[in-house]
Amino acid sequence: MRYCVFCGSSPGADPAYAEAAASLGQAMAERGIGLVYGGARVGLMGVVADAALAAGGEVIGVLPDFMQEKELAHEGLTELHIVRSMHERKAMMAELSAGVIALPGGLGTFEELFEAATWVQLGIIQAPCALLNARHYFDHLLAMMDHGVTEGFLSAENREALIVEESPSKLLDRMAQYTPSDASKLDRLRRDRT
Repeated sequence: MRYCVFCGSSPGADPAYAEAAASLGQAMAERGIGLVYGGARVGLMGVVADAALAAGGEVIGVLPDFMQEKELAHEGLTELHIVRSMHERKAMMAELSAGVIALPGGLGTFEELFEAATWVQLGIIQAPCALLNARHYFDHLLAMMDHGVTEGFLSAENREALIVEESPSKLLDRMAQYTPSDASKLDRLRRDRT
């Protein structure tokens, strides 16, 4: 059992973000859940990896070669895969994982989160997709998604499928109880047309 964690390559402005990342890495390792992440030693990425390793967990990094050339690779991982592109990185991370968690981060984290949520929505993957909402970092993003539901661009079912918790322990509990939807968005669109 492994979960993919997307998060910032920066530590953020408040130490609470790093504390949340460390708590998640430790909690995953203590539950025997391997960590798959972006392979870097910097920011929240390095924090979550170091915490999982310190707790005896398996940590697999997937890093594009251009980032390795900039000396961002974490040297102490269980495994480090070097790939050619960001697309190849995300595909491998998904392949190695049974679920996705996003911690606070910037544009890359948002993009990775929404791509994974889209894959779940389309039935490409059947895995829990979750946010660790440290310091309510994702509140505005969640409000935007709620607006998407109100305006008819996002189904309530897909919005509710995103697991959101402030506690790593509660987040992992809910992910363990996840049941995939019976129908993908494509199935629902086909049904609605008939």
